[in-house]
Order: sequence, then structure tokens, then C-alpha cells
Amino acid sequence: MPASPDGMGAAVMHSALVIGTGLVGTSVALALRAHAVTVHLRDADPEAVRTAASLGAGTTHPPSRPVDLAIVAVPPPHVARVLAEAQAEGVATHHTDVASVKAEPQQDAIALGCDTSCYIGGHPMAGAAHSGPLKARADLFEGRTWALTPTPDTGTETLNTALELVALCGAVPVVMQAAAHDRAVALVSHAPHVVASLVARRLESAGERELSLAGPGLRDLTRIAEADPALWLDILSANARVVAGLLDELGADLSRMVTALRAVAGPDGAEREAGLAAVEDVLRTGRTGRARISGKHDTRPERFETVTTVIGDQPGELARLFVDAGQAGVNIEDVRIEHATGQPSGLVHISVAPGLAAPLRKALRGLGWRQC
Repeated sequence: MPASPDGMGAAVMHSALVIGTGLVGTSVALALRAHAVTVHLRDADPEAVRTAASLGAGTTHPPSRPVDLAIVAVPPPHVARVLAEAQAEGVATHHTDVASVKAEPQQDAIALGCDTSCYIGGHPMAGAAHSGPLKARADLFEGRTWALTPTPDTGTETLNTALELVALCGAVPVVMQAAAHDRAVALVSHAPHVVASLVARRLESAGERELSLAGPGLRDLTRIAEADPALWLDILSANARVVAGLLDELGADLSRMVTALRAVAGPDGAEREAGLAAVEDVLRTGRTGRARISGKHDTRPERFETVTTVIGDQPGELARLFVDAGQAGVNIEDVRIEHATGQPSGLVHISVAPGLAAPLRKALRGLGWRQC
């Protein structure tokens, strides 16, 4: 029996069934296999399940007896149906899912007559721009938040089994109501995705000269717009009312910003001053809101110091930089790469703990690294 990840004793999960072998489902399976849990794989797409199995995520053979936990890893609109089918089959003792919307699947499950005493919703806050089993990683959930949303009658054993799943995947559990979860992810994920897509949409007809001026700020802002539109259509459809409400609020803010900027550009001195004050308020409160997002080890990102180094486009250069930083005795807390369009070089921004930037700069200069 595998040891519990937190060292508190022996694990109780011996077997699991992952239904849906996309990025998240296959990553869950790989994490469980790393702890010697027997994992069975199932997917409507035969090629996807064969790919996941070839990566070592589990076996395609059906379980001969009920597994400890079935993990439903399908888009939100399909969770309840797949859950009902799994329960009718009697394939597992406990059930969870990993969909990014929780209230609607929970309501659908109740409407379909699912046994919600052995079901708990789940949502690991991790993913990638590109989906599919080939993008899966066993460490995808390390240190990430994993929301658990019990039904009104979810049993203690089911909750404990889900908590063990989260621990085996290296994530941090947060137990909350389904509706509260959906409001939270609308704020921190779903509405931002729409905004990123709207900004990126403006680039579709931009000229090459305009795009040549794009820097890391625009890349950071629009990165999530690269995600699969079909996947996000499912997500937004399942949480449409909450997301629409947030976008309504954002639209009102945008209207006020437009009015303020027009006042700034106008001839009236008093209106210009009022407009400047309104724009400054948005920028100031935006900065304050950004500061509330925790960084690594719950440290605010602005508390890190940054060392910026020029890096060439040769194979192994980034690895060499990391090795040199390690030999200097400095732990890299975070890293951001700024690519230079059309140039064979870029900038690597290394975040380190306070007080370590100066010694790292000195060490890297001594090793021939050019800094900015």
C-alpha cells in the first residue's frame, strides 16, 4: 500500500477509474500511478485512451470489481450524464469530477437521480493552453489549489477519499459550496478569459508593423486566449449567468474609463482634471487588486527582486543559466522570458528572494552573462 503524501499514515486508495483522458484526466492518472494506485482509463475517443495508456497513465482494461474512486474528467455539460452512467454500472464506491464549473453539474446530477451521498464535485486550478493527453504531466497539480464542492448529503468517506486524491496529486484542497466556487472562478478565470479573447481579437486585423511593437505585457494579457475555443465554450455556457454579471460590471467600469479619457483629451480644464483623477483611481486600485494575488509560498510577487539577463537562442542556454544560478547558491523563485521578435536573443527575468539579486548579478557577470 502506498504511503500517504503527507506522511500521516497509510493511504486507503488502492484503485481508481479516470473517465476522460484529456490533459487533466491523464495528469490525474499519472499522479496516481506515481503513488502505485491502480488506474483504469476510459474515454469515448479510443485514440485518446490508448495514448494515455502508452504514457503510463494506467490500463485500458475495465476494473473487475468496483474501484475506490471514479474521477469524471469530461466537460461540464457532460458530467452529470457520465456520473449517472458510472453509478448505474456500479463501477466505483466514490465519485468526483474535475470540471471547472460546479453548480450546474451538481444540479443536473440531482435531476438525473444520481446518488449524491457518494459524489463530491472537484476542480483543480491547473491546466494549459493546449489540451490532450500528450500535454499531461504527473506534477501538473503540485502546489495548486483544488476546490472540493460537497453536495448537501456528501458522505464523510467520500469527502475523505477526495481529500486523499488531492493529496496524492500534490494539490491544496479548498472546500466550498458549488455556487460560491462558480462566482470565484468567474472572477479569477472565466471573465478574464473573455477579456483576453476580446483584446486578442483586436490583433487579428492588426498590421505587421503594429504587431512588431508587441511586448511581454500584451503577451501576458492575451496568453490564455490561446486555449481551445470548444473547451471554453463548454465552460462559459455552464457558468454563463455569473460570467455575464461580472462582464456587466466590467462594462460599466470601461464606460466610465472611456468618459474619463475623453475628458482628459477635451478642452475644458476642470473636466480634464476630473478625468485625470478618475483614470488615476482606476490605475491605483488596479495595482492594489493585483497585489492581492499571492505568489510562491504565499509571498507577494512584488517582494521578489529581479535579475534580468540576456540569453541567446542556442540549445541549452536556459539550462546553463539555471545551473550557474544554482552554483551561486541562489534559488530561482520565478522566471519570465521576454522574446525579442525577429532577433536571435531574448531577456530572462529571474525572480529571487530579497537580498539575493546583487550577489546573483555579480556571480553571473563573472561567468560571462550580459545583464540589463
